[in-house]
Amino acid sequence: MFAIPLGEDGSALCPLEPWQAEEFLAHVDRGREFIGRFNGLPDVVTDLESSRTFLQAYAERTAADSGRLFGIRTAEGLLVGAVLFRRFETGSGIAEAGCWLEPAAVGRGLVTRAVRAIIDWAVEERGIHRVEWWVSAGNEPSIAVARRLGMTKEAVMRESYLYRGTRHDEEVWSVLAPEWRAAQQAS
Repeated sequence: MFAIPLGEDGSALCPLEPWQAEEFLAHVDRGREFIGRFNGLPDVVTDLESSRTFLQAYAERTAADSGRLFGIRTAEGLLVGAVLFRRFETGSGIAEAGCWLEPAAVGRGLVTRAVRAIIDWAVEERGIHRVEWWVSAGNEPSIAVARRLGMTKEAVMRESYLYRGTRHDEEVWSVLAPEWRAAQQAS
């Protein structure tokens, strides 16, 4: 399987596929409470069948060129998180990126490095013009990722995100291809 190195710490970005459903479920179980604070994944992936179904849905989205899912692995090969394109529209040039991480992997810059890699691929290889980042207004770590990636906060959608019976404000951040390229050249 291919891997994209994420830095000198040996971490890597790798595809996640349906045959990895057992490992994926174990990952979700390790981070279930932490991931579930802002992300509905733990409510969807609850057993081996639902894990396989989730991964199969992203395999089909990859085949249809409408989404992507990549695992974040440590140097030891342990799956500790993921980044994805929830939406990937080459016709309109718009993609929406997202992420999650289990608690043991927090604070190492893994998500920022992984999202940087997939945005760079989307912009440079696939011609995506706009990458969006939708985030619950209370999710400070995810907002910090958007800031580190040079995204611009465009809007606050008041009480637009119904999650586990509570309405949350949702922020929309984005970066445009010319901004992305300029920032990459400057670094």
